[in-house]
Amino acid sequence: MDAETAKQLAAVAAAELMPDEGVIGLGTGSTTRYFINEVGRLVNEGRKLVGVPTSRRSHELARSLGIPLLDDIGPWTIDICVDGADEVSEELDLIKGGGGAHTREKIVNRHSRQNVIIVDDSKLSLRLGEKRSVPIEVVVFGHRATATALARFGDATLRFAGDNPFVTDSGNYIYDLETGPIADPVELEEELRHLPGVIETGLFCGRTDIVIVAGPTGVELRHRDGRRESKNPS
Repeated sequence: MDAETAKQLAAVAAAELMPDEGVIGLGTGSTTRYFINEVGRLVNEGRKLVGVPTSRRSHELARSLGIPLLDDIGPWTIDICVDGADEVSEELDLIKGGGGAHTREKIVNRHSRQNVIIVDDSKLSLRLGEKRSVPIEVVVFGHRATATALARFGDATLRFAGDNPFVTDSGNYIYDLETGPIADPVELEEELRHLPGVIETGLFCGRTDIVIVAGPTGVELRHRDGRRESKNPS
């Protein structure tokens, strides 16, 4: 099974968790695009679902599919949020932010009754930091000074888009922090967030209810309480 097929299977499994009506958090990324397409299908079939997108890209896709959307300012009561991840640990903690939307994703995550993460099995690790760096969103002012402070935690590299620094939807920069395997993600997140200039980190600790993993053997739902449900590919 190739990665794109796995992503599609995870997205379809997440769509099966959708209510007949309610507010849905729409994450950002290549896997979540498949999920947003599924939500568009459900809406066209008559489900009364309303979305809260976590990025301009997700907003544009949802709008093109006819999904009704709430505004960006909140407050919202979100029934379920579905998003992707760049790395998932055994404890279901996450690294997110490969697409640069992790600050908005964390806000929507916080205001959702249930958070579901969809990934292919290449995103699984024993510990966070084994495969991915940690994205850190920082204010533009003094960002080189902020990078100096980040350096004590690992190698901090300013993210670029072509010849220019990558700019988030909120107008900020991102540094990708290469930490290696992280012994205590909760402690690291707390330390990073206390640095002046840091807006948000890509560490999502204790924020996931279900991770849907798709791979060659099918789809598995991993619950926060340790339960696992397997589904065979059709």
